[in-house]
Amino acid sequence: MIDVRALAESEFRASQDLFRRALLRKPANDEDWARVRGCLEAGRVLGAFDGGELVGTARATSNELAVPGGRVAAGAVTGVGVRADRTRRGVLRELMRVQFDDVRQRGEPVAMLHASEATIYERFGYGVASRHRKVELERARVAFRDDAPRGGQVRVLDRKAADPLLPEIYRRCAVDRAGWIGRDEPWWSGFWQYLGEDVLVAVHTGEDGVDDGFAVYGPNHGERGTALDVHDLKGADATAVAQLWRFLLGMDLVDRVVGHVRPLDEPLEWWVTDRRQCRVTEVEDDLWVRLVDVLAALRARTYGAAEPVVVEVRDAFLPDNEGGYRIGPDGVDRSADEPQLRLDVPALAALYLGDQLASTLVAAGRIEVRDPAAVAAADRLFATLETPWCGTGF
Repeated sequence: MIDVRALAESEFRASQDLFRRALLRKPANDEDWARVRGCLEAGRVLGAFDGGELVGTARATSNELAVPGGRVAAGAVTGVGVRADRTRRGVLRELMRVQFDDVRQRGEPVAMLHASEATIYERFGYGVASRHRKVELERARVAFRDDAPRGGQVRVLDRKAADPLLPEIYRRCAVDRAGWIGRDEPWWSGFWQYLGEDVLVAVHTGEDGVDDGFAVYGPNHGERGTALDVHDLKGADATAVAQLWRFLLGMDLVDRVVGHVRPLDEPLEWWVTDRRQCRVTEVEDDLWVRLVDVLAALRARTYGAAEPVVVEVRDAFLPDNEGGYRIGPDGVDRSADEPQLRLDVPALAALYLGDQLASTLVAAGRIEVRDPAAVAAADRLFATLETPWCGTGF
């Protein structure tokens, strides 16, 4: 019998050590633990016990998620692990069940996570809701086009000067873009501790004198020369982002510039004279979303201009979500009408932020079509102007 409960603060470190062991890592040293401890939220660190022994853990923190046309309260899930000798015995299932109950009770219609493996979480209703890419550029072979955005100034700051500025700049940057999530003080503290001392910060100031972008970067010396790893780059508009890239690609003693966790629609290859010098080396899933309360989650976003569509949602893990939903520009309601489309809740998550079109999921066999005319309507309803992007680990 697996018993799942919220852990006392005195049990937090044991849960972190179990999580690290599940990822084949050593237990946290005091420095690592100090970084993680500040991010843990009382009442949201769960432990699974078998015969009184801690055999699994999962935790969440309170956050918010930008969705098309608005924001929704969300539980940010991380630290999920099961002891190696207790896997495939229902431990993770019980952890997920208790965690979803807690998320609902807190009034959070969605849960979200970054997955260590792509095959684990779909069976609990999560789906890939955004993606990111990794880009590499040979610095000496890159030149910016004359018509690329330009303006403002870039200055380099030390950590002490950057600490109070970056959270405020982040709040100005793409807060309405689907996939954006909040970063609180414990997040920033853990971010700096994770990157260590060998990190640099550049800030962009616009023509109006307002700081509107930043880049966090550092050198990486290897067999292929010196790479500049761009860990985090955010801007309130295209000019701020382009100017930060121009600064990074103009740096001396650097062979390559590597941008990690970048949005799929960032127009970097359009800003340079030779687009082939912007090489996309990875495209990976970014944010996974679980619609824990389907009706509330669907009502939290807006929809495009199209005829309403009745969608039947299947959700074996949280069966009270199952049933028909009438989705249209005027909102979302439960519906007993004959469904035009049928899909599982992970496929609905792929539509939710606008990462995928309904027609793409139809072609993939993830949506069952009962009325062919509804496919084009669903494409227009769920479409967004910007590709969703999270860009924030947790």
